[in-house]
Amino acid sequence: MEEYKYLGTTLTDKNYIQEEIKSRLKSGNVCFHSVQNFLFSSLLFKNLKIKIYRNTILPVVLYGCETWSLTLREERRLRSFENRVLRRIIGRRRNEVTGECRKLRNEKLNDLYSSPNIARGIKSRRIRWAGHVARMGKR
Repeated sequence: MEEYKYLGTTLTDKNYIQEEIKSRLKSGNVCFHSVQNFLFSSLLFKNLKIKIYRNTILPVVLYGCETWSLTLREERRLRSFENRVLRRIIGRRRNEVTGECRKLRNEKLNDLYSSPNIARGIKSRRIRWAGHVARMGKR
């Protein structure tokens, strides 16, 4: 068997994670579209929309990420997903001088988000998970 699903995670015989990440991003998109009415609402503040992202969409995407060994390609795919969702949440910004609307650049988006990007989050989870596994081995 080349590929199978176990506890919601796609496992392959060669331990490739590309299919798992693709599946997680697809699930994240489904989750995003299920809450997009809240995220596009003008009644909610930006910080509440970001909390919805962190507590609803991000856990779906990051399920099982402690075992991933990311390459730069996968890291870019995850960051582009995060940037796309954050751009939709935050929206376009109007230039005060010219008055035209522009999408946010990645640097400005990261400043407004004020949390570690998705790749750093995965790395910190892996470190915590490794420490937990090491403590469990000492018992």
